[in-house]
Amino acid sequence: MKNKRRFSRVHFECDSVLVVDQQRFPTQIADISLKGALVNKPDDWTVKIGASAVLEMRLLGSDILLRMQLEIAHEKDDRLGIRFVSIDLESISHLRRLMELNLGDSELIERELTALG
Repeated sequence: MKNKRRFSRVHFECDSVLVVDQQRFPTQIADISLKGALVNKPDDWTVKIGASAVLEMRLLGSDILLRMQLEIAHEKDDRLGIRFVSIDLESISHLRRLMELNLGDSELIERELTALG
């Protein structure tokens, strides 16, 4: 199977919350990129593919909270693929730094940010 991903993913476990219509679903991130993430499917999850939501992710050992508007892209077994639709400037700055630290390649991140358009 050919990998069609254009954005680097890093394994990054982090507790987070999916917010859908005022409901909060605790989850954990499995991996993340500049364009989306793979998360554990929350208990009692009934949200449909294509639904809009917000991901709130607090970085361990800090008070930094990243918030991303997203769309549920796919669901398989106990995982959800989410596609980021909109990220505020502060959150994308923190996400960029997280990716740089985990990939060790700031030039790659620059190219991927440019591809986001």
